[in-house]
Amino acid sequence: MSIGVLVMAYGGPNNLDEVEPYLLDVRGHRPTAPEIVHEVRERYKLIGGRSPILEQTQAQTAALQAALNANGSEFQTFVGMRHWQPYLKDTLAQMRAAGIERAIGLVMAPHFSRLSIGAYYKKIEEAQSPIEVARIASWHMLPGYLAALADRVQVALQKFPEDVREEVPIIFSAHSLPERILDWSDPYPDELRATVEGIMQRLGPHPHEFAFQSAAISNEPWLGPDVGAVLDRLASEGRTHVLIAPIGFVVEHVEILYDIDVVYQRQARALGLHLERIEMLNTAPLMMAGLAELVRNTAKEMGWL
Repeated sequence: MSIGVLVMAYGGPNNLDEVEPYLLDVRGHRPTAPEIVHEVRERYKLIGGRSPILEQTQAQTAALQAALNANGSEFQTFVGMRHWQPYLKDTLAQMRAAGIERAIGLVMAPHFSRLSIGAYYKKIEEAQSPIEVARIASWHMLPGYLAALADRVQVALQKFPEDVREEVPIIFSAHSLPERILDWSDPYPDELRATVEGIMQRLGPHPHEFAFQSAAISNEPWLGPDVGAVLDRLASEGRTHVLIAPIGFVVEHVEILYDIDVVYQRQARALGLHLERIEMLNTAPLMMAGLAELVRNTAKEMGWL
């Protein structure tokens, strides 16, 4: 009997008409102010009128299936979204109809927080599926992930003039979360720091720092510093080149295509900075092979293999 692999991602609107109902889902069915709906819709207009996250996650799921099949055919992969179609509860129903009784849960985000990864598994609990789900909580130190990121950084540095490459500051970034997670001793900040250290061990000495991005429109304080503030400081210090490496994301979606490619690029031009970012990991073979091994090892730990 096949072991299911539930590959999960956040979800996003497939067209501009879906922006408002998507935001309604994200906000727990609390109405969204019209000006916020308009603002978010304008952001999606600038990146092609939709989110590519479903297709990107489907491609990753297919790559994971291929990597798993290289060592046998015990696994069957499925895609489920936390805040849009295909919803996790619907995917679990699809898996059950396919005869799946046991599954590995894998969120396509490497770092654990109760507000992020924890929320995916809460959705699974709410679905009340009879499928037994083994949880992969985080994979922030997965060797294939770290190696793939180091490769992406090295390639991106080639976009800068040869005489400055060794001094181009790297800003590693991830999605900000509300500061209240610190009161819970949430592992999110520590896991991000560990990932940066793991990448730098592979890259060797190079100027770098970490910053958060994409804080939500909210009345409560969010983790910082923000990438925008770091860009301001670097420009004031006389820097002229900057590389952003978003380590908290693995595919292109609005946080990359809008927040970095539009907002931070606009800011960088105004500051006289040459700004580049790494290519996102997407289906990077090193990462997908590492995730396949992680899935297989998790199944073995459960006694399923």
